[in-house]
Amino acid sequence: MDMALEVIMLPVTDIDRAKAFYEDKVGFHVDIDTEVMPGARVVQLTPPGSGCSIALAKGVPIPSGTPQPGTYHGMQLVVADAKAAYEELTARGLELSEPVAYAPQDGGTFMHFTDPDGNGWAIQEYRERAAKPLHRLLADQAEQQ
Repeated sequence: MDMALEVIMLPVTDIDRAKAFYEDKVGFHVDIDTEVMPGARVVQLTPPGSGCSIALAKGVPIPSGTPQPGTYHGMQLVVADAKAAYEELTARGLELSEPVAYAPQDGGTFMHFTDPDGNGWAIQEYRERAAKPLHRLLADQAEQQ
């Protein structure tokens, strides 16, 4: 059985503020901004090149429990060039730590930021992604099976 992680519900206090942050400062694409049922709004945003999105929601019941804004940490974005990503994101106004190489191998460089509610993100440099984007690798694997 194949499964794909496609959407992560991200808890925020103000959907409009979070939407503006992720769209304008982080550069995510707004896929959906709609009322899905009376009194329930969902905004779905996707990082460029990603197969997984975040969803900001208000008034949507979550049977397994309601997460609290600012409690999500460790979400990770991957870029092919940390320096270029740092320059682009800080030019957009994102407060972002400078890239730090924790290990010399590809994938060992990280930088971090938080959203307005305190949800924490890492951005990892994985240079191989410039030649082999993950979504293409996965598509190629699926075709070979």
